[in-house]
Amino acid sequence: MTISVGDAVPSVALKHLTDNGMQELNTSDFFKGKKVVMFSVPGAFTPTCSAKHLPGFVQQAEALKAKGVQEIVCLAVNDPFVMRAWGEKNGTEGKVFMLPDGNAAFTEALGLTMDGSGYGLGKRGQRFVLVAEDGKVTHLAVEEPGKFEVSSAEAVLATL
Repeated sequence: MTISVGDAVPSVALKHLTDNGMQELNTSDFFKGKKVVMFSVPGAFTPTCSAKHLPGFVQQAEALKAKGVQEIVCLAVNDPFVMRAWGEKNGTEGKVFMLPDGNAAFTEALGLTMDGSGYGLGKRGQRFVLVAEDGKVTHLAVEEPGKFEVSSAEAVLATL
């Protein structure tokens, strides 16, 4: 079942790489008490994700924060090492938190997986954007396959 507006962000333990090594992050704790914009991409270093999706949020980080957003999160079904490298390559530090979902556990709990096997990607996350306030979803926009319209940073700014 796909998460909907009004639902609580599911509680899933994920691993992410920090300067102090691998750390665990609980998603419900992470979203608690904050206004969070989380966008999901099918994969780090993939064409639309690298050329448009992530760069748009990096470029619009200040504008989003001016609208009361406390965290901007990029979610992908990739391992922590890939997400860290992709973030470093795109200058996300202090702007976008790179959240790896290596086993797709969080994406599955959201009900937003897709089958990328035809492209050699296996199970991945759909392209979407979610806004949550204090752990409750207030906005969700899921892209149609092959599209990039409703989940851009500009589209989110227009809804805030």
